[in-house]
Amino acid sequence: MTKKAAFIKILSAISFSVIVMILAVGVGSVFISPSAILSILSHKLFGKELSPDIIPTMASILWDIRLPRACCAFIVGAMLSLSGAVVQSLLQNPLASSYTLGVSSGASLGAAIIIVCGITIPALHFFLLPVTGFVFGLATVLLVLFFSARLDGNLRSHTIILFGMILSLFVNAILTMLSAAYSQHMQRLILWQMGSFAGRRWEHAAILLGVCIVGTIAIMLFHKELDLMSFGEEEAQAVGVDCRRARRILLILSSILTGAAVCFTGVIGFIDLAAPHAVRRIFGASHRYVLPMSALLGGAFLALADLISRTILAPQEIPVGAVTALLGAPFFLWVYFGAGRKK
Repeated sequence: MTKKAAFIKILSAISFSVIVMILAVGVGSVFISPSAILSILSHKLFGKELSPDIIPTMASILWDIRLPRACCAFIVGAMLSLSGAVVQSLLQNPLASSYTLGVSSGASLGAAIIIVCGITIPALHFFLLPVTGFVFGLATVLLVLFFSARLDGNLRSHTIILFGMILSLFVNAILTMLSAAYSQHMQRLILWQMGSFAGRRWEHAAILLGVCIVGTIAIMLFHKELDLMSFGEEEAQAVGVDCRRARRILLILSSILTGAAVCFTGVIGFIDLAAPHAVRRIFGASHRYVLPMSALLGGAFLALADLISRTILAPQEIPVGAVTALLGAPFFLWVYFGAGRKK
């Protein structure tokens, strides 16, 4: 791909993302025009006067409710998509994701324990559920890597996938038992496992953004190793890549991104599966483009899905995980089989 073609595609992706974010913050029970959005942002960020036709309620809706929610959706989509791109390349499996490693199952178990036991820690306040979900999700991945390393010192892909599936099934069985034993909490457990951005605020967006930036920079440092490992472990080792070390670090980094996303919003599927495939169709296989563009387009797609989830049946809101599944499944089939027809 030439530099000019890459520039045009990147510019198009950025333009699409900007349009989606404008729609995400402008569309709702109260419509806010792009000019009004610009005026409110100028007022909040630079202290400029609001336009006379903008009432304080409209500014509050945009700044306090819609914008932090849209930012959270975009950041979470970026984190999940970036994580999915890494795991698919490392495990050389187009259907792999961080969820394959048990991140979502572990985080769901941690959240379920907090919900059914009614545990409260005043120091953490409303961060208790996210922190617990993150710790359990990361612990699950570390267990998968530990058992995989004990069985296979080279940490081959099929071993990691096998233990990830086994541990996920085991943890899901525990979740099922908890749901049956504490049926009064079943609705809350189900809603959490389907994902939602309702009630997200600037503090949530700030934490997610910090994790996203650090994780993205750390993963981008390995983009050359990912390119080489995509051709096979033997070829990568032949040019000096420590595949075992790189795989371990990258799997942990991608799991941290997924764990942080899941613990704040619940389980949201298909983003990490479909977005990297679409990006590879558009930008090719080079991870120099695949990683950042997966984050960009994955974020835009999830922000769009969240917009649909809160407006399609307004005033009722449906879980964003249901929307991503409804949109993501046919989209993934189109991408997957479309690629097959062109070969």
